[in-house]
Amino acid sequence: MGRKSRLAAATISAVAVVSASLTAIGNAAPAGDAHSWATRTMRGMTLEEKVGQLFVTYAYGRTADTPHQANRDEFGVATPAEVVQKYHLGGVIHFNWTDSIYDPKQIAELSNGLQRAAVTSGAKIPLLISTDQEQGQITRIKEPATQLPGNMALGAGRSPADAEHAAVITGQELRAMGLAQNFAPSGDVNVNPANPVIGVRSFSSDPGLAAELTAAQVRGYQGYGAVSTSVKHFPGHGDTNQDSHEELPVIEHDRQQWEALDAPPFRAAIDAGTDTVMSAHIVVPKLDDSGEPSTLSRNVLTGMLREELGFRGVVVTDSLQMEGVRHKHPDAEIPVLALEAGADQLLMPQHLQVAIDGVLGAVRSGRLTEQRIDQSVERILRMKAGRGVIDRPFVDVSKVDQIVGSPRNLEAAQKITDRTTTLLRNDAGALPLRQPPGRVLVTGAGASPTKALAGSITARGSQATSLDTGMKPTPQQIDQAVQAAGQNDLTVVLTNAAWNETNAAQRDLVRGLQRSGKPVVAVAVRDPYDAAHVEEVPTWLTTYSDKAVAMESLAKALFGEITPAGKLPVPVPDPTRPGTDRYPFGHGLSW
Repeated sequence: MGRKSRLAAATISAVAVVSASLTAIGNAAPAGDAHSWATRTMRGMTLEEKVGQLFVTYAYGRTADTPHQANRDEFGVATPAEVVQKYHLGGVIHFNWTDSIYDPKQIAELSNGLQRAAVTSGAKIPLLISTDQEQGQITRIKEPATQLPGNMALGAGRSPADAEHAAVITGQELRAMGLAQNFAPSGDVNVNPANPVIGVRSFSSDPGLAAELTAAQVRGYQGYGAVSTSVKHFPGHGDTNQDSHEELPVIEHDRQQWEALDAPPFRAAIDAGTDTVMSAHIVVPKLDDSGEPSTLSRNVLTGMLREELGFRGVVVTDSLQMEGVRHKHPDAEIPVLALEAGADQLLMPQHLQVAIDGVLGAVRSGRLTEQRIDQSVERILRMKAGRGVIDRPFVDVSKVDQIVGSPRNLEAAQKITDRTTTLLRNDAGALPLRQPPGRVLVTGAGASPTKALAGSITARGSQATSLDTGMKPTPQQIDQAVQAAGQNDLTVVLTNAAWNETNAAQRDLVRGLQRSGKPVVAVAVRDPYDAAHVEEVPTWLTTYSDKAVAMESLAKALFGEITPAGKLPVPVPDPTRPGTDRYPFGHGLSW
């Protein structure tokens, strides 16, 4: 079977996984019907109801009717349902820290409760309920939901069919829990290894590969009307060493660089029909002379995104609580500037009432026209109708366990992950293990991954113990791990962003283990860049994820059950020779 035939077969298989389930949770309405419904509905709404539709924010509590002091403090009402009703919200986003995410049935019940609040108040329009389920590093909903290793792992796998299938699985499970919008995938091209906020959230440093997999995920998420995607962070957040959560990054790409490096994934996503594009809180002075973060720049959102790239869908801001967008303006001004720039959905303002009052005041003063508000509201309503949210806002809680974390989804996720593990170095030929070692120490960064890998190794006949030394191991922890290594036949050490100087003690741990005199296998469980920082270890792998599913794939590779098939989707620079790569793009050993 040829490559295209294999991809087509895998895509058909992915569709089969979800098609039977979606009859219980709604299908997309025809585009014409969505358009006419949106126009008709908007004409009957008050200005306050229209402005409410623009905002997406959180509410605290595990059910819609759970009183929570944080709601009283922040919103002036007790329950999530009351937050929805008071502000006529267009959307709600779920987080762990808002006490919104516990288990799939609870999430479904919460979503249904919020929808009841929406359809029985104000304009009686269902919500778009959302989260950031990127998978990998950014995963809001944990087990029993199906876990996947994330974008950079998919980049290592090089398979558009796998990327699409992963999105189908994630979208299917989100929709079963009542979520119809996912703020994913990241289309950022991670060309800066020092990037503190994107990294493994990116598919690749190669714009062509990133574009191909971004488009595949858009097709997977939105296929069969599952969930709306939000490709982020426009115009491209990949080449920065600053975090826009904490400061306002500046990216110095000129027009030619942007066209070649940053734009391709967004072009591909738009061609694939993405419902939304999320803006970045970054300054791009060579593309936009306004001095504003892109979220507040008409040159970027209207000029580049809408007029140049031809995007006609919904533009959503990144969180308006981030310092990158609050750097220059008061909170009442930020949503007005975002609307003037061309945004539609306004995500998580710092002070919701202040933000809403700012927009209402701008309309009443004539600064913003009601026609401008109508443009955004109509786009949002069309998206809701197009995804089936209007016709079927509620989910069947009794079916959640049949869909979320189903055996078929878990099996598919494991197979996808098995194709991403990357062997960077095997100088001593230590892998694959010829026979199960008697005693194995699994140590390094993270209690969950070290424990998960130890369990997978023990299941294969070795006696494995785990020892978490954390992201910044102390000298005492390093000594303890080295002593433990001397009492075992093999040590597997996991590193997590050890390339970052703040985590440099992890490198000391790896070097100490190598000096123990026992065999050591080092594994970068996030960015692959760690492998270039400890040359003393002759065996290095990278998994791009510390999820249990990735640790199981790692165990399979260690024991020779699978052949490492991943190829680096980013180059790994040599820190001792600036401008050169220790491991080039596409590198990946096998046996």
